[in-house]
Formats: sequence, structure tokens, C-alpha cells
Amino acid sequence: MSRDPVSGVAIAVRPRTRPTPTTYPGGMGSEERPRWRQALSRLVASQNEVHAEHEQELATRAGGTPIAVLTPRRQATVCGTLRSVTLRPRAGVPALEAELYDGSGSLYVVWLGRRHIAGIEPGRRLRIHGMVTEAEGHRAVFNPRYELVPKPHA
Repeated sequence: MSRDPVSGVAIAVRPRTRPTPTTYPGGMGSEERPRWRQALSRLVASQNEVHAEHEQELATRAGGTPIAVLTPRRQATVCGTLRSVTLRPRAGVPALEAELYDGSGSLYVVWLGRRHIAGIEPGRRLRIHGMVTEAEGHRAVFNPRYELVPKPHA
């Protein structure tokens, strides 16, 4: 029992109880709700959001660390799709620069002293391993170990 501070009248206070979990007709329990909500969110999501989510799933399945959580000066394995590949000289040395996208962010991959690498082209899936650095305000990996990853079956 507690008292109302204004009137001084005794008030009975019931203990709070947790609401019962929602169950759905047709035998669907509360554990089915996240899958249902996920399907609904895909219907209202933009095409870019759905594509980013799909890329993140593929990158995680291939054993990569999400680009969004990478920290500089640490070794990392990253999987993703090459968005662009350009030849950009750095300090007078040829450098092949590619943008790797995994759905959570993008990362620059730079091969110093290379003008062309067979298989490195936009749209190609790639798994890289190397030291993550910050270069010109962007995350980058220089001269990584890389592996061409086959496209997943649809």
C-alpha cells in the first residue's frame, strides 16, 4: 500500500506483469514473427536497401568482416563486389585502384606497380586479406592477398 501525495488516501498498487507473447492463428508461434516482419520490411524497402542486405549476407557467408566495423592498422579479411577499377598513378608509380563494396560500406583496394590484373574488373566478387589503413579519409588496403570468388547461384 502507498499513499497519494496530494490527498493522503491509501492506494493499492498492483505489481507490474509482463504481457503474454503474441501468438498467431494457424499454429505460428511468436518465434515466426521476426521472419514475417523481415518479409514485410523487404516489401517496403528500397531496391538499394535490399541489394545492400543481400551483399552483406554474401560477404558474411564467404567469411568476410563487414567494412563498416573495420579498424585501421588491423589485419582483416573482406569479401565484396568490385564497383569500379581505375588506373591511378601514385607518386609516379602506376597503381591499380578498385572500390570494394560489401553492403555495409566500401573500401579502396590498391595494387602498387600494377597496370592490370587479370580478373580484376567491375562486378567481380573478391575476397581480400591485408592491413586496413586510412588514406585520404577513406579506408584502404594496399597490395592485399586476394582471391576471385565465383558468383553465387541464383
